[in-house]
Amino acid sequence: MTTVRVAMADATRTLDAAGVPSPRFDAEELLGWLLDCPRTQLWRYDDQPVPLGYDDVVRARAARIPLQHLTGRAYFRHLTLAVGPGVFVPRPETEYVVEHALDALRDMRLADAVVVDLCSGSGAIALSIADEAEAFVGGRLEVHAVEADDAALPWLRRNCVDTRVQIHHADLGVTLGALVGRVDLVIANPPYIPVDAVPRDPEVARHDPPQALYSGVDGLDHVRAVAQAAMQLLRPGGVAVVEHSDQQGPAAQAVFGAPAWDDVTDHPDLSGRDRFVTARRAG
Repeated sequence: MTTVRVAMADATRTLDAAGVPSPRFDAEELLGWLLDCPRTQLWRYDDQPVPLGYDDVVRARAARIPLQHLTGRAYFRHLTLAVGPGVFVPRPETEYVVEHALDALRDMRLADAVVVDLCSGSGAIALSIADEAEAFVGGRLEVHAVEADDAALPWLRRNCVDTRVQIHHADLGVTLGALVGRVDLVIANPPYIPVDAVPRDPEVARHDPPQALYSGVDGLDHVRAVAQAAMQLLRPGGVAVVEHSDQQGPAAQAVFGAPAWDDVTDHPDLSGRDRFVTARRAG
């Protein structure tokens, strides 16, 4: 009989040899998923037989199928999201972008607030803001998630069931008429990889949907489209928060030019790399 303790050690070695960046975590997460047990409680099963299917999912992960596609879930801030093929898996660096957006919204001291998440994907950003901004928005909080891709939309709808988030199946270029000029915060994690670039991670290159990754020759086509949409949606003084790659800081900042935008600032992530731009609508 192979025990959980032995199987997990073997799985960690297998994933490490395959180049998986976090082999121990992934081995534990796959096991916890099969046992319906939090990773922190796996020690309770140390001497129990390994569950059926563990070898199969470890082999799949070693083949660089995303962990989140195997378990069907992704963790983002305080949320557990349903994800899988067809939708972009949210990344930890975006959590810090959301943190800054929440701070900006808090600083506005609004009685009522309207937030739009463009290129919403799984809804990670919109749902986090809906979940966390309620603590400091005194009155009505409206959160809108905008997604154009047909493949991502079912994941967005699934994650937003029984929440305050309102879903719009729309392209960035489509004006959301009822929201024009009344939005306080526009936030987006748009596609930003140049079309001729090759992502380093196999999980990204092989499994993330291309429409969520690539954006023109310089990778900024969607950032420009977000800036144009935000210009229409935001009230004067409203704020845009837009993620970009760690090589696009100055170029992304230049998209938000005067006189349409004030206080244009690029921000690093927690590792010190350029990560997102903020700008305030002039007027």
